[in-house]
Amino acid sequence: MNVINNIRQLRSWSTINKGARCVLVPTMGALHEGHAALIRAAREIAGQNGNVAVSIFVNPLQFGPGEDFSKYPRTLIEDLGLCRDNGADMIFAPKADDLYPPDRSIALYETSLSQLLCGASRPGHFEGVCTIVAKLFNLVECDDAVFGKKDYQQFAIIRRMVRDLDFNVVLHGIETVREADGLAMSSRNRYMTPEERAQAPAIRAALVAARDAWKNGERAPSALQQLITQQIQEKAPLGRIDYVAAADATTLQPVSATSELVVIAVAVFFGATRLIDNIELK
Repeated sequence: MNVINNIRQLRSWSTINKGARCVLVPTMGALHEGHAALIRAAREIAGQNGNVAVSIFVNPLQFGPGEDFSKYPRTLIEDLGLCRDNGADMIFAPKADDLYPPDRSIALYETSLSQLLCGASRPGHFEGVCTIVAKLFNLVECDDAVFGKKDYQQFAIIRRMVRDLDFNVVLHGIETVREADGLAMSSRNRYMTPEERAQAPAIRAALVAARDAWKNGERAPSALQQLITQQIQEKAPLGRIDYVAAADATTLQPVSATSELVVIAVAVFFGATRLIDNIELK
């Protein structure tokens, strides 16, 4: 497994491996079983003769003022072991100075899907996401890229970016990997107190309850959102709901009925820890 720390080395690696299918797994490190599932999926897509590239980079552009950039966990040694054990061929772990010149003046903006849900709560976040992912696509020269669907909005925005800017990259969305009690795996789960962690699975339970109500005939988004809100408030009093939204799965716009493919997305704070999750109604 190659560990690459700068753009010059990366371009050399790309030149040597030209012609082999390359599948990228972008991450910010602090890897867990959810990331391992992404790497294994990438390994399957790449096949025996392809390459799986994993980027490990805590991207400063996607953190807003007062967010957790400085304390975001950085566990590179452990991350390298997880990557190796799950089939990665190359790790790209650059420093911010390598990717962002001090006088940089160009960034990517998405003006529709990013205005809702997490984008409304985290202005500038998806500008940072689009900018770094575009840079990684260009630098790694990947044929495919794998993203987890836990961050449904991120996946939808990257899909739109690929379409609108004609990136020659095939995207693959992988289902959320969960703890035994249903909580979506996240690098931020470690921030919670034991009491908060015990209540956090209420998020998934509320989403499942809404899906069950939908399967039993409930089609009003407002009723499903209210059901989720009530369950989280009752079962997770330490949680503070940021949003509960029913949205079109492609455009992320609010819907008036749930007859087409709809995603219900939630964000909940436990202390300073912000957790996101979603469920598709299909």
